[in-house]
Amino acid sequence: MNELHILQQPHDHRRADALYVFDACGIAKRFRHAAIFGALDALMPGETMEFRNDHDPLPLLAQLQRRYGERVQMQYVERSPQGVRMHFRVVAPAS
Repeated sequence: MNELHILQQPHDHRRADALYVFDACGIAKRFRHAAIFGALDALMPGETMEFRNDHDPLPLLAQLQRRYGERVQMQYVERSPQGVRMHFRVVAPAS
């Protein structure tokens, strides 16, 4: 009974200053792009997702640019032959 009460509590862990890590290496390649789009769609303006991957995802970055335009800012944090870390920050749309 106590466990059920805990599960029914509302949870909202979003914080604009939080960094949400998305490690693409743990996702099957055929699902990666869809999972990344879903994660970005779930972010609120001001939130940042740290994207980690085992290679530089240049085709993905081009897709993100076409899909989100200026709504998602992309910045490399680390770029090496071993992989990349990037920050994808969602900004409020211009009014």
